[in-house]
Amino acid sequence: MTTAPNAPFGPLVTAMVTPFNVNGEVDYRRAEELATRLIENGSSGLVVCGTTGESPTLTPEEKLELFRRIKQAAGKVPVIANTGDNETAFSIEFSRQAQECGVDALLLVVPYYSRPNQEGLYRHFKAIAEAVDLPCLLYNVPGRTARNLEASTNARLSEVRNIIGTKEASGDLLQIGHIRATTPDDFWIYSGNDADTLPMLVLGGCGVISVLSHIAGKPFRQMIEAFWQGDMETARKLHLKLLPVSDALFPASAPNPIMVKAGLQLQGFDCGGLRLPLIEGTETERENLRRAMQQADLL
Repeated sequence: MTTAPNAPFGPLVTAMVTPFNVNGEVDYRRAEELATRLIENGSSGLVVCGTTGESPTLTPEEKLELFRRIKQAAGKVPVIANTGDNETAFSIEFSRQAQECGVDALLLVVPYYSRPNQEGLYRHFKAIAEAVDLPCLLYNVPGRTARNLEASTNARLSEVRNIIGTKEASGDLLQIGHIRATTPDDFWIYSGNDADTLPMLVLGGCGVISVLSHIAGKPFRQMIEAFWQGDMETARKLHLKLLPVSDALFPASAPNPIMVKAGLQLQGFDCGGLRLPLIEGTETERENLRRAMQQADLL
């Protein structure tokens, strides 16, 4: 049996969607209901206003109100606020404001569009972390930011007092192995891609910051726990069972969170539409998701 790591946010953290009402306004009550639903279905932590939460379309005021509301709704379950931006000074100020909302940790994405080099990334993250007292998770998602946070930079940043881990969505298992080999055991590596979770656990990851868990929280949590219990056959079967659902959530033509909101609707938990420039998925995309969910016993 493999010993499960004592990661501070647990093994299955959900990056929450942001519910909107029919007028396109943030539906704070529905967000609170979603937080409760996710916790009841296996989420050990929540990320608020991340990519899945359509953060680029939310105002700072909306984000801060969501931080406050979800922290209250989540109770003792840790809430991680996404406060990273492509401007260091704004990220520092907004991180301080989020800290005042009572959240448990911060998620700091690689600065998008600016495409800084590795030294610039190091200084950016170090400056934000040193300006707050909360634990900070890095977030590497080069498919969206157009810049990769390299393993050597992770290793340098792991020496900063309150940078405690990373959400790795590069999909580069070789890089992830190098991160694990060059950082302390208590530098927590979370998968940022649902489909990468099982192989990343093998490499020394501690869990996942998930989209899939909106609609498959219980079996996904079961898969992770089976791995830690040494039941690789069950973990493998659940991984393969959920893989088509994960694929259907992320078609190239429908960027996240388009399809996960559709999946919630299919399960009878409507979180509203999307804010432009995102638009609803096509009937074909929705049917592909419905079929995958049905085959995985999620409907």
